[in-house]
Amino acid sequence: MDLGLDGRRAIVTGGSRGIGRAIAAALVAEGVQVVIAARDEERLKATAAELSTSATGGVVVPVVADTGSDESVRELVARTVSELGGVDILVNNAARVGGSGTPGNVRALATADAADDFNVKVLGYLRAAQEVIPHLVEQGWGRIVNIGGLAARQVGIVGGSIRNAGIVALTKTLADELGPRGITVNAVHPGFTRTDQHGGTISLDEEQYAAFGDRVAIGRVVTADEVAAVVTFLVSPVAAAITGESIAAGGGTPGPIHY
Repeated sequence: MDLGLDGRRAIVTGGSRGIGRAIAAALVAEGVQVVIAARDEERLKATAAELSTSATGGVVVPVVADTGSDESVRELVARTVSELGGVDILVNNAARVGGSGTPGNVRALATADAADDFNVKVLGYLRAAQEVIPHLVEQGWGRIVNIGGLAARQVGIVGGSIRNAGIVALTKTLADELGPRGITVNAVHPGFTRTDQHGGTISLDEEQYAAFGDRVAIGRVVTADEVAAVVTFLVSPVAAAITGESIAAGGGTPGPIHY
C-alpha cells in the first residue's frame, strides 16, 4: 500500500530513543522529512546521524527541546518550519517512561512528581499541538498522533493512569475541533514494548520479556517497530476515516471488552 507520505514533514517528540526513534525511522522510510526532539543533545545527534545515513537517505533534523516549557516548544515548531518549510505531522511522544508513583499506592505519589509528569506529557502534548495547529489549518491538512499508554485503561501506577487518561481527553477534544479543517487526531496506547532498552532506561533479559509476554493476547511483547507501523498508518492520508480514537497497540489484553 502506498501511504502517500513522501515529502511530508513531521515532528516526533521524544524521538531520540525507544518508540519515538522507531516512529521516526518508519516515517523516514516512507519519505517523510523528520525533526526529532528531545532534551539529550548528544543522543539526539547520534540518532539523527543513524537515521539520515540509512539506506533511505532521509532527512532527519535533531532539535533540543523540552516539552515542559512553552518557550522551548515554540522554538521547536519555529525551527521545524524554518528547516523543512512547514509541518504536516506531529507525533507527541515525549514523556518519562512509566510515569511517577508505584503500583497501588496513591498516598506514596508525590504531588510534585505527578505535576511534573502531567506538565511534560499532557501539557507538553497540548503545547506542541497549539503551536502546530495554525500551520495545519492554513494548509487544510494535518495529522496529530498522541502516544499514551495502556495505563489509560487500567489502574496500576497512579501517575501513569492519570496522565494517559488525560491524553485520551485531549485527543478527542482536538479531533472534534480540528476534523472540519482536514486534520485528524488519534491516540495510540502501547503496552510494555520491546526496544533496545525499553525506552533507553530499562534493560531486560529474555526470561523477563517472556514473563511479560504471557500477559499479552498474542503471547509475546510487541516491538517498537510494530507500534511505529500503527502510528505511520495513522499519520498517512489513507487513514482519513479515523479520528478521535484511542487505539491499543500492545498485542492485546486478555479479558476486557472495549467498544
